[in-house]
Amino acid sequence: MACKHEFCAMQILLIAATGAEISSLNDTGQGIDTLITGVGCPATIYHLQKRLQQINYDLVIQAGIAGSFKTANAPGQTVLVSHDRFGDIGTEEKENFRSVFESGLADENEFPYEQGWLVNKNMQPFHSSLPVVKAVTVNKVSDSLLQKEQLSRQFDPAIESMEGAALHYVCLQEQISFLQVRAISNRVGERDKTKWVMKEAIDNLYHELRSLINQLTR
Repeated sequence: MACKHEFCAMQILLIAATGAEISSLNDTGQGIDTLITGVGCPATIYHLQKRLQQINYDLVIQAGIAGSFKTANAPGQTVLVSHDRFGDIGTEEKENFRSVFESGLADENEFPYEQGWLVNKNMQPFHSSLPVVKAVTVNKVSDSLLQKEQLSRQFDPAIESMEGAALHYVCLQEQISFLQVRAISNRVGERDKTKWVMKEAIDNLYHELRSLINQLTR
């Protein structure tokens, strides 16, 4: 049967920091490439950029877990990220953090930034009932109350990850459509792993990714 969906001919790349986050989707059987980038922004930027130089993808989907700042976004929930930013590039003096934009070291509206945010403006074609949130990307996941308060006060994000802004940065620069899908595994600052819901988060992430992939390839 001929495909009638507008996304059917798309070349799609699914990426994650670790194999565990998308292991259940490695056998999609639907012509979707996968890439494990490694944890953190440097690895994500390098491996994603290298792959994009080899293959012309129409869409990159980043999947992974995240910590939640807000009670409205409970562990286990899956969300889409519209805005992300690098949350710890800047200066800190006397426990006061200032981003590179506030410090005058970079222009907050120089492409691909908009008021310091890396914004995905092309989410409308992808129909989803998932909550759409703002995120912050950090190099250090911590139980520090100070770090949590600084990030919340400066950026008011819903979630944090260690790779999301890298996806936004690369894909905006390369003018490639992208989606960031995150399942919440824990509250930000909670380092007691017995309170994390890792399995539930990954199971929910798999369910939502499967639904999205079916939508894009049916």
